Amino acid sequence: MTRSANSSRSAEALPYRVELWHAESHETIERVLARAVTAQLARAIFQAARDEHPERRITLRKGNRILSDTSS
Repeated sequence: MTRSANSSRSAEALPYRVELWHAESHETIERVLARAVTAQLARAIFQAARDEHPERRITLRKGNRILSDTSS
């Protein structure tokens, strides 16, 4: 297994995700902006993403549960 494959697998194990949603479709995630191990770090990343993309929908998720959503 290569180093990048290990890094990718480790990143997917992190419980928090900050997601950027598609500009035209509010039902499609465009990409995962970041993953984090702690809620505090995840919230800081979420806030930075909101500042960077004020017109876009951003979500903070732990597993399948949405913790914060800019569309609400």
